[in-house]
Formats: sequence, C-alpha cells, structure tokens
Amino acid sequence: MKKGKSASIAIILIFGLSLCLLYPSVHANPAIMIPQYQLSPEILMPGDTAVLTLHVANGEAVATQTSSSIIGGETTTVTRTLGATIDAIRILPAPSSGRQIQATTSYDDLGYLAAGASMTVNFKLLVDSNMTEGVYFPIADIDVDGGTDVQYPLLMKVSNASVNLLPTSVPSKISRGGTTELTITAVNTRENAVSEVVITPHSENVEFVPQSYFLGSLGGEMSQDVTFSVKPIGVGESTLDFTVSYKNGDNPHSNSLRVPVTIIDTLDVAPIITNFPLSITKGGSSQISIEVYNAKTEQITGVLVTPLCNATVIPSQYFIGAMDPDDVFSASFTIYTDTVGYGTQTIGFQVSYKQGNDYFETPVVGKSFEVVSGRGVSYQASGSSNSQSSNSNGLSQGSLLLSCLTPLIIVIVVIIIGVLLYTRWKKRRQA
Repeated sequence: MKKGKSASIAIILIFGLSLCLLYPSVHANPAIMIPQYQLSPEILMPGDTAVLTLHVANGEAVATQTSSSIIGGETTTVTRTLGATIDAIRILPAPSSGRQIQATTSYDDLGYLAAGASMTVNFKLLVDSNMTEGVYFPIADIDVDGGTDVQYPLLMKVSNASVNLLPTSVPSKISRGGTTELTITAVNTRENAVSEVVITPHSENVEFVPQSYFLGSLGGEMSQDVTFSVKPIGVGESTLDFTVSYKNGDNPHSNSLRVPVTIIDTLDVAPIITNFPLSITKGGSSQISIEVYNAKTEQITGVLVTPLCNATVIPSQYFIGAMDPDDVFSASFTIYTDTVGYGTQTIGFQVSYKQGNDYFETPVVGKSFEVVSGRGVSYQASGSSNSQSSNSNGLSQGSLLLSCLTPLIIVIVVIIIGVLLYTRWKKRRQA
C-alpha cells in the first residue's frame, strides 16, 4: 500500500515538472525607477510646506521576456512577465540635528505597473521652522512586490535668503510743500523666483501714492525699482516704513525697511520779487518783476502765477507751463492805481502747479506800496541804486536830486538878476 502511494506521488511530481518545462512560467523582476521629480517651491525656506511630485516608471520596453533552453534533447521555453505591483511608496525624512524635512502622506497598494507604464504621485512636505540652511537628501522608498525595491535620494535645498528692500533714492529731508518722489528697490536674493510680490508703504505724517505696489513675480537674484510719490501732512522727524510681502511657492513671507526722514516747512517752488514800486501816483502805473524757481528734484507742470491785489494788474495770470528741476522763469506785471484809493496797498503772488496727478498752491508772497498824489518811487531788489519805473510817474535818483536843487537855483537866479538890475540902475544914476 505504501509503495502505491509513493509511486503516485512520484508520478505527480514528474507530471508537475513536465508542465513546468513544457508551459511558460511567470517571474517578475521589472526595472522600477524614478526618471524625474519636481519640488515646488524649488528651494525651501525654514517652516515652508512644499509639494513633491514623483514620476515612477517601469523601465522595461516589452511586456514579457522569453528565453529557451535545451535539456535532455528537449527545448524548454520560459516566459517572464515584466510588470510589477507597487505595494507602497513613502518618503523617508532627512534629519539634521533633530530637525527634519518630512512627508505628511504616504501611499499603499498602488497597483500593477506594466512594462513601459508610469504613474505620478504627490507628497506634501514640511520643513521644520528651525531647519538649518543647507542641502538635504530625503529618500523616496518604493516597495515592489516580487521585484527589487527602490530607494532614491531626492536633493532638496533649504535657504534663508529672502526678498530685501533698499532705499535707492530717499532724501533725508522732505519739503512739506508739494510732493517728493522716492525710489525703493526690491531685491530677490534667492536662487528661485518668488511670486505675488507687493510693496506697501506706511507712515503717520506722510500720504503715499500709490498706497501699495504690486510687482507680481520676481526672478531669482533679480531686482526691480518702485517709485512712490509722498505728500507730507506734518513737519518734524518722521519714519517711512516699507513692507514687502511675497510667496515662496504657497508660503507667505515678508520683510521690512525703515527709513528716518525730516519733514521741513520750506518753499521749494516760490515767486521772488525782483522789481517793485515803493509808491505809485494815483491814477498811474508801475512795473513789477518776479522770478519763479523750482528747487524740487522733479519736473512740475501747469505752472501758473496769479497776482492778488485790489488794484488792476495786467496780466491777471501768467502761465509758465512746465519747469524742470532748478529752473528759474522771469515774469513781469503792470499795476494800475486808478481803481484804488490813497494810502497803503498790498499785492501778493501765488504759484499753482501740478506734480504728477496732484495739484498744489504755494503760500502767497506779498509786498506793500503807497498810492500817493505826487510822483511815485520804485526800487530794484536785484540792484543797489534806485531807478524810475517804466510806464510810471516815479522819480529816479537824478530827478529827485533835480527837484531838491530847483528852489536853490531859482534863488540864485533871482539874486543874479537883482544884482544886474541894481548895477544898471546905479550906472544910470551916476550918469
């Protein structure tokens, strides 16, 4: 009975071996690999989150591999299937003194990956907030069922470099009158581009135009200038604060710049009176000359000079137009006293202009003159000698001297005539 059982087992074994030799056998040993991966953002910052995209591929070009061999005069064919089942993919963290770049997710039972096929998986990574900058290599670990497991190092870089602000053109003193343009430079010191870059200024004593500036994307190791127009609303020591916000991937970051300035109450656009009458005859006229200067560092436009007086002034306004920095423009006016009474009168000059889209008016610069019944007197502020006004009844220095000497001359003439008459009368009497 035992011999019969042994014989049956032997027959089964021989039959099974024959099947193995005559029919194909399946054996998986595919070439599973990671041909590429992407990290967003490309370079991390401490505390960042990132998205890692792995591309996993079966590198075999054909689905099966067939080989033949001759054993005992018989040909044996073996067929190997080159697909594989992916049991799991995980990211092993890269520790550094207890700090890590680690994945918050992992994947199990991803299924069958045929020859030539590929799949894409995404991981969310977290960088510890106190991570030291440097280069790290987390490991992509792929568990392959029936094949060779894969462990692939992933190069990742952590950098503390940021987007900085520089005061490219910010004066230490700003005039309260008008506006002043400031230039701030945003510098991306990182190797990778950042997005959603916004610069926002703020100060208690200054109004900014625009209130914020959107740069958008700023490439790695690139810079861009931003210009703000500032209008002071007070005087004294102040601080201009600028904040730059940006994103490294989806991670918000910010940096700031503080610039101290002094706001002074000065006229950097103003009229200067160069020729002005001290007095004008009632019903007469006189010339007034002024110079308008632009001491700003920017161009101003629409410059208009307006005289303010009860008397008639021609022209009633003087249009200059545009003035470049450090420009000086001369203008003259004629004032008529036919509509005002005797006594002290005042005339003032105001300059209005535009700087950018803002409109400004300077304080009024004025002087007083007398309306008199006699001849008026004028002076030139640019010279030391007095002169007679054009188109007026004013007296020059020579005329004034002549008017003083006239009575003396008359007396002398009368005396001479009297002496001559007396001498002639005496001669007649002696004759």
